[in-house]
Amino acid sequence: MRLLRRVLLLLLALAGVARAPAAGGVTVAAAANLVYVLAPLRAEFERTHPGVRVVVETGSSGNLVAMISNGAPYDVFLSADLEFPRQLVQSGGGVDGTLVTFAYGRLVLWTTRKDLEWKSVAEAVRDPRVARIAIANPRTAPFGRATEETLAQLGLGEVARPKLVFAQDIGQAAQYVSSGNADAGFVALSLVAAPKLKHTGRWLAVPERLYVPIAEGAVLTRFGAGNAMARDFLQFLVTPAARTIFQEYGYGLPAPSRAKRR
Repeated sequence: MRLLRRVLLLLLALAGVARAPAAGGVTVAAAANLVYVLAPLRAEFERTHPGVRVVVETGSSGNLVAMISNGAPYDVFLSADLEFPRQLVQSGGGVDGTLVTFAYGRLVLWTTRKDLEWKSVAEAVRDPRVARIAIANPRTAPFGRATEETLAQLGLGEVARPKLVFAQDIGQAAQYVSSGNADAGFVALSLVAAPKLKHTGRWLAVPERLYVPIAEGAVLTRFGAGNAMARDFLQFLVTPAARTIFQEYGYGLPAPSRAKRR
């Protein structure tokens, strides 16, 4: 199984080579919760950097850091937490001193079923009409970990366990809900607040006291260490323009003094 996993990661890395932009471009590996906000971020960065193309791939933070560690050619890694980029730096796959906290993710419970409406997350989880609840894999996706923390804090771990449907990442969890393969799902606010899903279904904000704050961090990879545009993109993530975009998509913002290299 380990050999198969390494082969798959290598194939993904080679696929990334084929998609890498020409000289002067930036390749970005980003957590799945960022899939919609990345479009306006890319547009703003490319507007202020004429001729520069930003190519993005999304997935779970844990899987992306494994791919980068195995040689995938990404210049910048955007994670849904700070732990995975720290691990990348410690392993030598990330550049020490470049880690920045750019936003705070927010967890919501979302459904597209018109017959379901709740006043609380606990009520939703206990609802007998809810047979399948989608969550991201807690081992590789910080939003999945936050979901587990939420259920534990509410004392609903045992009640929820037989209902849980595990997705590879938070984007796939949202797909399970939108396709009807799950009655509800714990997803990122940034997904359901995006124009594509904004008027689809209804969602409940998960009280932030129920889970460890989802601080999202970005780091320059060893592959991107010599790419000046990659360094510019990393620093762009904490500029006023980028912060405004993150806020529009439902993210919390770090205090300006913390939106610096760590």
